[in-house]
Amino acid sequence: MQRFALLLGASLIATACAAEVEPAAEPEGPAEAVAQEQPAGAVAQAEGAEEADSPFLNAPLVTEIYTADPSAHVWDDGRIYIYPSHDIDAGIPDDDLGTQYAMRDYRVLSMDEPGADVTVHDVALSVDDVPWAAQQMWAPDAAEKDGTYYLYFPAKDENGVFHIGAATSDSPTGPFEAEPEPIEGSFSMDPSVFEDEDGEYYMYFGGIWGGQLQRWATGEYNDDPDLVADLGDDAAPALMPKIARMSGDMVSFAEEPRDVMIVDENGDPILTGDHDRRFFEAAWVNKIDGTYYLSYSTGDTHYIVYATADNPYGPFTYQGRILEPVQGWTNHHSIFEYEGDWYLAYHDTELSGQNHLRNVKMTPIRLTEDGLFETVDVYSGD
Repeated sequence: MQRFALLLGASLIATACAAEVEPAAEPEGPAEAVAQEQPAGAVAQAEGAEEADSPFLNAPLVTEIYTADPSAHVWDDGRIYIYPSHDIDAGIPDDDLGTQYAMRDYRVLSMDEPGADVTVHDVALSVDDVPWAAQQMWAPDAAEKDGTYYLYFPAKDENGVFHIGAATSDSPTGPFEAEPEPIEGSFSMDPSVFEDEDGEYYMYFGGIWGGQLQRWATGEYNDDPDLVADLGDDAAPALMPKIARMSGDMVSFAEEPRDVMIVDENGDPILTGDHDRRFFEAAWVNKIDGTYYLSYSTGDTHYIVYATADNPYGPFTYQGRILEPVQGWTNHHSIFEYEGDWYLAYHDTELSGQNHLRNVKMTPIRLTEDGLFETVDVYSGD
């Protein structure tokens, strides 16, 4: 277990050099698919960013394994549960398809409260236990209904096409039993399930480039090899995340997925060429004081930004940035409330210095009196 530090000043960044960390230990329980060796020269501070001289505002939650894409929840028992990706080093070079992100299972993290010791639980679900899945178990999320916990996950089938699966457990940490088929009508990646105050649940999903959203622009999968980062006319509306209301069984859609429109201050759709504001991946929704907040990653510009609406379908009006770029190419997050305070879960590459071997962190965030998020900078770059 690893104790992490939370610093209340979102703008406080130390600026000296960090010490090297020992290699990440092999986790207890089932063996990794590949060795999790710590790269030489990695920059890290395993005992807490406040102890000194580090370009990082927060320390990794755990160092036993590499973790990313944290979906954080506080269930009825009052404990914080984080559902991350579990990064491994498969020896695959970086590419725009994200082939190097070759994750094969999920392990849940939990803690009693912010700042408490973190438990790394046993494998919650493995690709070997999902009949339809072949590879790349990317960013998951979870939901709870009537005492059953649901794990939602993207994975590629044997043809290399992403779909979204569902699995169930009577424990928030698993193990989870996967449905035999992916959710009908699902595609792309990054599922995020939001429970509204009326008891309805909605899944938001999608991601461009390696997430394949652009391949579904016509409603059918297009396997054209040029459709990797080619998203069409920069002056055209950007590809948008998708939304579908969940059925009562929580493992199927009650409706066809539709676009979640993100618009500017004039009500016009954010454009494909607007890389500072357009949707790339990692949709996440919170409802705060009657307003719906959609936050997401801009991908190649590396911001976490957000937009607001008066209903879960949108349109969502762009508001600004929540998180400045972190160390590493990807930026992926979740936002949760704990005892009246708001926290941002995110990842960077402090432990490894490599884009595909990430580590999850947390930091407090603040809403202004106007209901806007203050921008957080967790990495000085020095």
